[in-house]
Amino acid sequence: MSHVITLNAGSSSLKFGLFSLPSDDPVAICTGIVDRIGSAGATIRAKTSDGRTLGGDVADGIADHHEALNHVLDLIIQQFPAANIAAVGHRIVHGGPDHDQPILLTPESLAALDELSPFAPLHQPYNLSGVRASVERFPDAVQVACFDTAFHRSHPWVNDTFALPTEYYDKGVRRYGFHGLSYEYISGHLAKTAPLLHGGRVIVAHLGNGASMCGMIHGRSVGSSMGFSAIDGLPMGTRCGQLDPGVVLYLMDQKGMSVDEITELLYRKSGLLGLSGLSSDMRTLEKSDSGSARRAISYFNFRARRELGALAAVLGGLDAVVFTGGIGENSALVRERICVNMGWLGIELDHDANTDHARIISTPLSRVQVMVIPTNEELVIARAAARFVYPHMYETLLDKASPAAPPPADGSGPE
Repeated sequence: MSHVITLNAGSSSLKFGLFSLPSDDPVAICTGIVDRIGSAGATIRAKTSDGRTLGGDVADGIADHHEALNHVLDLIIQQFPAANIAAVGHRIVHGGPDHDQPILLTPESLAALDELSPFAPLHQPYNLSGVRASVERFPDAVQVACFDTAFHRSHPWVNDTFALPTEYYDKGVRRYGFHGLSYEYISGHLAKTAPLLHGGRVIVAHLGNGASMCGMIHGRSVGSSMGFSAIDGLPMGTRCGQLDPGVVLYLMDQKGMSVDEITELLYRKSGLLGLSGLSSDMRTLEKSDSGSARRAISYFNFRARRELGALAAVLGGLDAVVFTGGIGENSALVRERICVNMGWLGIELDHDANTDHARIISTPLSRVQVMVIPTNEELVIARAAARFVYPHMYETLLDKASPAAPPPADGSGPE
């Protein structure tokens, strides 16, 4: 039996998985996460399909993603020495304007993706470093890139452009959208479990250390809170989110800040960390009694509520809201504060169900169904990698998991 490793690098974490490839769908043998990379509190946590818990605290911490990756690969090789690694699937944050499907990684495609690193400096270099390391460890395995931007390539033109001279759009300065692997999983999950909602107007809130929201019609992305880079839209753990570009000009012209200094500020010193002065982790902020922590949470929720209303306008209405991601799946407080007093939009929250982390957290009378669905980007990556190993076996499976539908031809459509 063949196996697939999945690698999913976030800004401060590395999710991973080991999947076997039977005839129907990849099956997880082990999944885990390296959390809080770059801090003294780094941990490796993994669970196997037979219930074993692997990993634990890393005494000396984990300095960077390359070190985290080596820990992961060592764990997999040591714990599953008989695994036949046929493919390694990689989450690659930025695929540019041309990639709307996973691709086989070659030296040429890897070099082309490296040129997109300035578009996603907090992620792309780590993603590609993972590719190079896995090529060294598994030289005979197929290496597959799965792009976070691919899901959003169905955007209508008006949701894909900026009001700049068109020559810049042609050069790639456009709204890409991110977290596409998570949205693809949620879309496929709804298609199987709630087909009527899947065929309607759905907003998915992927809230974590990186955060964004996506508006879907018929399971296809028509609008996203993120734009040209993974810094746009909602505030995040250390990223500022939406920002008047005049602020950047001011910092350069009046404060004499360099590009590197501004990059450090906007990507690594802002967001929940910058607002609270305490932590980038929502779990820590919710436990804190400090006023700055409360203000950071309030700003996060305010921006999410604002984006929820904006995307409902893009969709021309709303049938469902799905919370996913680390914060979306686990913070009842954040979900409540985003949904409270949203009756005008058709949302009526069931507070008890929300506190209990139920799958459906809206009341039976709510016109908009509100759900909590754990995302599974690793399974999306494993399916894509499996397609390159056994193309005939998995072709039908992936088509069913991500059903196609034409983009809307309403007021939000292309011109």
